[in-house]
Amino acid sequence: MQVAVKTSSKPSKQRKLLFQAPDHVRYKHFAAPLSPELRRTYGIRSLPVRRGDTVRVMRGDHKGFEGKVSRVNRKKYRVYIEGLTREKVDGTTVFVPVHPSKVMITKLNLEDKWRRQILERKKKGKEAVEVEKAAEKIEKPSETAIEAKPEAEEKPKAEKLPPAEEKEKPKTRRRTAKKAVGGEGEEEKAKMEKKTRTRKKKTSEEQKVG
Repeated sequence: MQVAVKTSSKPSKQRKLLFQAPDHVRYKHFAAPLSPELRRTYGIRSLPVRRGDTVRVMRGDHKGFEGKVSRVNRKKYRVYIEGLTREKVDGTTVFVPVHPSKVMITKLNLEDKWRRQILERKKKGKEAVEVEKAAEKIEKPSETAIEAKPEAEEKPKAEKLPPAEEKEKPKTRRRTAKKAVGGEGEEEKAKMEKKTRTRKKKTSEEQKVG
C-alpha cells in the first residue's frame, strides 16, 4: 500500500515533511546520477547512494574529488567520503559532509543481492516502457500521414472562369436591373399622365355645362 505524500508551498511545511519523513521516503532522497559508463551498462539514470559506492563530487569547494563512501547519514541527508576531511581548530580531523545531489556514482557496490535485483527490475521496466512506446508509434499513423490523406481525397474544384468573363457577368446583371427599374418608372409616369388628362377633361366639361 502506497502512502500519499502531502505537498505544500510553504518552506516551513516542506522542511517539516523532509525531516519528519519515514525511512523508505528518505532512501529516495539519496538518489544520485550514474556516470555515462554505468548508464550504458545498466540502462538506468540514477540510483540511491550506499556505503561502499565510489562517487565523484560534481559541485562545491571539493569539486572533482573522487573516493569511496564510508558512511551515510539519513538523519541529516549527508554522505561522507573517504579522504575528504578537514582540520578543526583543536587539530582533530573530521569528514566533510556532502549532500547526495552533489555527487555522481562512478562505481557501484554490488555485494548486496537485493541491490542487484533492483538494477534488474529497473532495467526490465525501462525496456518494457520503450517497447510500449514503439508499439504505439506503429499502431498510430504519423501526423504527416494523417494530414496528407484528406488532401489526396479532396474532390477536384470547379474550374474558374477567366477574369474577362467574370467581370462581364455582374455588368449584364446590373444593366438588366437598371432597365427593369427604368421600365417600371415609365409605366408609372404614363398612368399619372392619363389621370391628369382625365381630370382636365372633367374640369373642362363641367365649365362648359356651367
